Amino acid sequence: MRLNETQIQTRLSALNDWQLDNTQSHIWRDFKFNNFYQTMEFVNAVAAIAHSEDHHPELEIGYNHCRIKYTSHSINGLSEKDFICAGQINALNLT
Repeated sequence: MRLNETQIQTRLSALNDWQLDNTQSHIWRDFKFNNFYQTMEFVNAVAAIAHSEDHHPELEIGYNHCRIKYTSHSINGLSEKDFICAGQINALNLT
């Protein structure tokens, strides 16, 4: 089910550092790392979450950073699943 603006704002306020795009169709966050190995270790952890939730983000990966974007393509907007996955990613130990 597609979330409305109030539902989106409520869920977004519980997620540190995630942003809402201008069209309110996806959420995103940039993660920074010290090196490529740490970046790829993080990407692999995100892949495990995506697989277990059967909900896959768009990833932009560089040497020491990863941008994650979540949306639910089937409903052309944001669903509860996007926020569940973002919360699980926030819970990863990034040290």
